[in-house]
Amino acid sequence: MVRIEVARLHRLLTPLADDLIMTHQLQRLRLKADGRIVELRDGRECPLVPDESAMSGPAVPVVRDLRRRARLTQIEFATRLGVPVETIRNWEQGKRIPRGPARALLSVISHAPETVFAALAAPVARNSSAP
Repeated sequence: MVRIEVARLHRLLTPLADDLIMTHQLQRLRLKADGRIVELRDGRECPLVPDESAMSGPAVPVVRDLRRRARLTQIEFATRLGVPVETIRNWEQGKRIPRGPARALLSVISHAPETVFAALAAPVARNSSAP
């Protein structure tokens, strides 16, 4: 099971979605609270990633292709995403399907892999007033 804190993922992906908006002038992207990324077209939200039932078939090659395009091993890819290597293996072997925030993260990686990896590698700023 992938455990990515939704709030942390939202903080990381919101600037990436903004970058994608700037690079794709015709597209307006929004990161939803549930981890989905949608494009705004004529005032309607259109998901960038199909629903889970539609994704069950192509999930295996998508994850493997993303990792291979990044020229990373399964271990390196897992480390950069902050997930166990078993998660990557399960996705690539079709034993599990990326869901929610993980699916959104993979979608953004498909558009801007270096930006995502740089954002994930950067330390998250903590609120100094927190105990």
